Amino acid sequence: MTVKSNADRLISVSVMGNIASPTFPGLPAMPYYLTADGQPFLLPSYGGIVYNVSVGDSAYGWLADCVHPGVSINVKDDMGNRGLNILACVGNTAVVMSGSAQGARGIVTGKSGRFSEQVIIHFDPKDREKMAIGDKIIVRSKGVGLELPDHPDVKIKSCAPELLDALEATTRDDGKLGVPVVGVVPAHLLGAGAGLTSEGGSIHIQTADKDALKESGLDNLRLGDVVALADYDSSWGHGYLRSAVGIGVVGQGDSPRAGYGPGITLIMTSQTGGIAPMVTPGVNLREVLSF
Repeated sequence: MTVKSNADRLISVSVMGNIASPTFPGLPAMPYYLTADGQPFLLPSYGGIVYNVSVGDSAYGWLADCVHPGVSINVKDDMGNRGLNILACVGNTAVVMSGSAQGARGIVTGKSGRFSEQVIIHFDPKDREKMAIGDKIIVRSKGVGLELPDHPDVKIKSCAPELLDALEATTRDDGKLGVPVVGVVPAHLLGAGAGLTSEGGSIHIQTADKDALKESGLDNLRLGDVVALADYDSSWGHGYLRSAVGIGVVGQGDSPRAGYGPGITLIMTSQTGGIAPMVTPGVNLREVLSF
């Protein structure tokens, strides 16, 4: 059964950010982090224009710490940046408003950053070549307030109506919302991001235990893959709750650090298990949104 929504009542409003420069913390006064087995490392991390990693590529294997595919934007003003981070939804259209790539169009694919302060946008690699740090990018935000009248137990988060439609979620005979995903993440593999807000940022799949990752069928994830979170409630903040189910998009890449790994941007959650994940190959933003 086709899923009904209140998308016709949502407003579309502009939010804007600038292409963010990659940063390193000022304190402690060294740029190094530690791997899960205690080895220091120095690798590129959040922010900037990433020329050679895109949605659809592997979430693993890059010499980077939680790489953002494509372009990352933020606003220096904290309140303005919070508005950008909350209102921008996965699947929203973004348009470059300044610089040599002015007029180029992209799609929001995730939210992350050291303190969940960046929005991640896919642009064609040829357009990225023309961009510069600081270029202005408008996001035509729409999605906050999205509800499913037939599924009041399902909360929608950071999900554009276009993405909801493209996922072709259905109401099953048992009344649950059936959502196609490439895999299911067990609660014991969810790490960094627990306890934080689910309106922005990400919740990480821990990857230090490679055998556990493989046993769960998560060792071949791609950036942009849609996954389910088992026994995890993200109605307000991310946390363990037996029988709860979440759905999210792999928005950023793996990390060598303990507790970290591919970062998931949440798009829906149910405290009562009202979501039924349907494991289906190829459920990736690149395919479902055709870019």
